[in-house]
Amino acid sequence: MVFFFTCSDPRYVVYMGKDKYENEELLKYGFPEDIWFHVDKLSSAHVYLRLPAGSVDLAGVKDKAEAKQRLLDAIASVPEEILGEMAQLTKENSIEGCKAAQCDIVYTPFLNLKKEDHMEVGQVGFKEESFRTLMKNVAKDKDLIKKLEKTRVEKQVDLAKEKEQRDNEERARRRKIIEERKKTEKEEAKRNAEEKELKTYAALQHLEKTTNVGVSQTGSIEECRQIEEDFM
Repeated sequence: MVFFFTCSDPRYVVYMGKDKYENEELLKYGFPEDIWFHVDKLSSAHVYLRLPAGSVDLAGVKDKAEAKQRLLDAIASVPEEILGEMAQLTKENSIEGCKAAQCDIVYTPFLNLKKEDHMEVGQVGFKEESFRTLMKNVAKDKDLIKKLEKTRVEKQVDLAKEKEQRDNEERARRRKIIEERKKTEKEEAKRNAEEKELKTYAALQHLEKTTNVGVSQTGSIEECRQIEEDFM
């Protein structure tokens, strides 16, 4: 079972695992659009913020720096209010963190998470330590926690099926983008060819008008013969 919460912006989906075994499953089937939250240096629930579909478009990106920048841009698009709500949920769902007056909350793109064979169930590391953000000294906001906890819903989710559906939809979205791009390029090529043809036609018309200008004055046979002799 997965816990879902409703944040103040309906564009985002907030969810977390019920225990460490479910956290393990969430690590297998996360989306590129997911941002992972956890209490820094303490045990806590794995809380996820799922960005709107298409927020993290890595199609055709081969450069690591560009991919990283796109992920950073996606995170930067999240309002501070939503980040604050995520921090409160994460702190509240930590046995030690919820008791502390303040604690630090770490968050990073799901794609930066690293699971290795030697790690315990539910444990995870980072591919790049520098590619994570730390929210320092987060204090409990009782009113906000109360508001968020009222929205808690427990659902049975087929994570594998949900991930497969997301991937299929993403492939369809990318195909549509490629098709539209090809269509645009084809139309542009056709337009350029037509413009080139018109320019060529206009040049020929101009040439026909100017080729004999000033060459013949009377148009008589004698004058034409004289012109031919001049060229020969």
